[in-house]
Amino acid sequence: MPVITLPDGSKREYDQPVTAAQVAADIGPGLAKAAVAARFDGVLVDTAFVMDRDGELAIVTAKDDDGLEVIRHSTAHLMAQAVKRLYPEAQVTIGPVIENGFYYDFAYEPGFKPEDMEKIQAEMDRIVKENLPVERTEMDRDEAVKFFRDQGEKYKAEIIEDIPQGEVISLYRQGDFIDLCRGPHVPSTGHLKANQLTKLAGAYWRGNSDNEMLQRIYGTAWADKKELKAYLHRLAEAEKRDHRKLGKVMDLFHQQPEAPGMVFWHDRGWTLWLIIEDYIRQKLRANGYEEIRTPQILDRSLWEKSGHWDKYAEVMFTTHSENRDYALKPMNCPGHIQVFNQGLKSYRDLPIRLAEFGSCIRNEPSGTLHGLMRVRGFVQDDAHIFCTEDQIQDEVVKLIDLCFEVYRDFGFEDFRIELSTRPEQRVGEDALWDRSEAALKAALESKGLDYKLNSGDGAFYGPKIDFILKDSLGRDWQLGTVQLDFSMPGRLGAEYVAEDGSRQVPVMLHRAILGSLERFIGVLIEHYGGQMPLWLAPVQAVVLNITDRQAEYARKVEETLKNQGIRAISDLRNEKIGYKIREHTIQKVPYLLVVGDREVEADSVAVRVRGKDLGSMPLQSLIDRLDEEVTSRGHVLLED
Repeated sequence: MPVITLPDGSKREYDQPVTAAQVAADIGPGLAKAAVAARFDGVLVDTAFVMDRDGELAIVTAKDDDGLEVIRHSTAHLMAQAVKRLYPEAQVTIGPVIENGFYYDFAYEPGFKPEDMEKIQAEMDRIVKENLPVERTEMDRDEAVKFFRDQGEKYKAEIIEDIPQGEVISLYRQGDFIDLCRGPHVPSTGHLKANQLTKLAGAYWRGNSDNEMLQRIYGTAWADKKELKAYLHRLAEAEKRDHRKLGKVMDLFHQQPEAPGMVFWHDRGWTLWLIIEDYIRQKLRANGYEEIRTPQILDRSLWEKSGHWDKYAEVMFTTHSENRDYALKPMNCPGHIQVFNQGLKSYRDLPIRLAEFGSCIRNEPSGTLHGLMRVRGFVQDDAHIFCTEDQIQDEVVKLIDLCFEVYRDFGFEDFRIELSTRPEQRVGEDALWDRSEAALKAALESKGLDYKLNSGDGAFYGPKIDFILKDSLGRDWQLGTVQLDFSMPGRLGAEYVAEDGSRQVPVMLHRAILGSLERFIGVLIEHYGGQMPLWLAPVQAVVLNITDRQAEYARKVEETLKNQGIRAISDLRNEKIGYKIREHTIQKVPYLLVVGDREVEADSVAVRVRGKDLGSMPLQSLIDRLDEEVTSRGHVLLED
């Protein structure tokens, strides 16, 4: 007689084994209809799972995170079934859940074409309407291998052959389709009404470039069609705001095959870079940092001492000269310790804050490169703080305040914090981890900040705090980080003279606020859709003459603005004014200043701000307006 305890603490007693679906039906028909899975004693299970003992049960619906994952996993099976119905010769391989959706890889020699996506989507819709029951079955491993080989599914058979002998294999059947899966899955295909296939791509079998190339179909799935529509709208907006496209339109940067994962910055893009770098530099000076510069190439022996060679050798570019091995630096920390080590330090000198706009090189796989968001050559707004253990909390509080100040200046108001604690594989005594984790928690709590705890996700050398920002499209970006390190300073000989005269190893805090400047600029471009706040705009104003008669006055206006520190240019081409306005509007220049005969006579300009006509304005009034907008760092997001 199982006794089932529900989340509200109430109990239901049954005189025989009972399924999660039956319990949901007892609670109410609405819950029974909405149930897509359940949790029994914390384990995610199908609604058909039979409970023959006492335990705690929570019904999972599409509104729950777990439920959404079950829906996405089940929709991957739905897509695979549709593919097999339309293309029986296609072989099904692997189909996991990913962020916002799923994918499935197929071996199909003719190859899918974009128009095939519409056919597959239509077939998926038909299977949803059929509302096929989804049923779990089990097979012996060898029986499952034979079953899939007989089906012509060699990839599935290969996956099963890698499972240890004696393990029971779970399969899920829906109608004429059966697939290998741990589950759980929705009770029937009728629960999968809100989905959309999104794109085709190539993928190597098991991610190994030595294996055959497969075809990957991506899709998204949601709790209901309203959420699906909202997500597709965000996708469309993201496509419009793609930093690679806007970078070309705005003449900011380009990339080319001869330098994979590297960036060619154009004048306007480099202007934006320098604005950001100068802003951060001012913050560094105001917060007691010393700015340094360390070498790009260091001897292999230093990377071995720091521990990077063992852990990161596969992403390090190496070179050889005069019988010595070198590596281009993938990170800045060993170099900063070398600077700290110059001259004996006292406890009175601490904390010492060393900052660098450090150029790093990492041999990222070519398939992961993505515009500015994932590159091989990048610059970090990196810093390392050397301090005593007693100083950790105060330094972390200061870093939190600095991060928040910077993010708000760049127009980000929605961000969250995650605290990651000791992993299983780590260095240092547990007592030291106790104190360091307590210091980070105390710093967060002293600020009254909520945070998500990620147990076991800390670095091997210490716990960390990560700052995750939400952009205007609701996407999360992990930017800033504060990491405690008890290992590397000692490995590289860092020490200071303590108050009692003993030699002690300092604690080192790794910290970045923006992270990679390349990636941060990409985030900024997409966050604002290229419509940068005036203080960040590479070109803040362009002066446009209507005819050659106003050319001299236009140059005078440009010069006056430049003398006031405003980034202005003039466009004196013999083109129609409408053409010039359109061109600079597409390039996202905030202020378009049109001058005709009336403006020349009145010593004024006709002002257009991001498509809005403000009419004529005295030149000094315009300068005052621009100065105020720059000073206030106007954070209002402007629509395209």
